[in-house]
Amino acid sequence: MSAPLFLVEALPTGDTLTLDGPEGHHAATVQRLRAGEELLLADGRGGTAAAVVSAVGRGTLDLRVTSRGYVDASVPRLVVVQGIAKGDRGELAVQAMTEVGVDEIVPWAASRSVSQWRGDRGVRAREKWAATAREAAKQARRPWLPVVAGTPDESTTTVARRIAGASAAFVLHEEADDRLTRADLPETGEIVLVVGPEGGITDTEVSAFQEAGARPVRLGPTVLRTSTAGVAAVSVLSTRLTRW
Repeated sequence: MSAPLFLVEALPTGDTLTLDGPEGHHAATVQRLRAGEELLLADGRGGTAAAVVSAVGRGTLDLRVTSRGYVDASVPRLVVVQGIAKGDRGELAVQAMTEVGVDEIVPWAASRSVSQWRGDRGVRAREKWAATAREAAKQARRPWLPVVAGTPDESTTTVARRIAGASAAFVLHEEADDRLTRADLPETGEIVLVVGPEGGITDTEVSAFQEAGARPVRLGPTVLRTSTAGVAAVSVLSTRLTRW
């Protein structure tokens, strides 16, 4: 089994470090790491440091750094505009997309989004998505932490502007004739992928995104839930871009 990964604000500059706070508690108390065991530290921005546990305290670990590394960001970047879903479906989507390699997730206030992120509720909901992405990145041993954008959510107009600046953009739509498996992909920049909420994307939204440069595509003959469409599409793109 690979060494567990823990996220830190900054990697140690010296050869030793005490891991404390929530990550130290999780490592020492929840995972019960012991002296001599190995772990990986990451700053969420590509930097990593392998370390060995030298001593265990109450919710803390004393570590000895054994090596350092850096992983370049993936190019092109994969950005998923995720229609806000009700219940925990949005969090399920964030978790799964993080595990398969999404680089940025943009919460989108679509016309048919049942849940509305307004005021403090919206801030808390976005923070929950960010926390979900953080935990999923740790589980997947990702050195890069996905960005969860939004203030806290984005309008259709804002999404259209993001599409206009992308190297390529696709809207998942069950009635599209073209398939994502056959679409031309850029080698640089970012690829924006739009996933609608439970009720789907309206014709007005599709038109706005097409005018901005997006291309409607489908994944296959079946209709996927909003919580699974994004992860399926990112999996397709990760394979085609030889990330996998």
